[in-house]
Amino acid sequence: MNLTFQFASAAEFFEMGGYAFYVWLSYGVGALALAALVVNSLRKRKTVLKNIAKQQAREERLRQHRSKAA
Repeated sequence: MNLTFQFASAAEFFEMGGYAFYVWLSYGVGALALAALVVNSLRKRKTVLKNIAKQQAREERLRQHRSKAA
């Protein structure tokens, strides 16, 4: 298997044949979108876990109240 490089130097690689701005911008936008997705998911997870804990505490208070009333 013969691997050939498309670019002769690192500088050519980063220039991307004159399309560097568009190529690196697309990488940046993609990375930013993925980072935003991770942050949003972590925030939503935290909110859901808080709501679950509140619901469980509410149910426990109801159980205790019902057992005292009975």
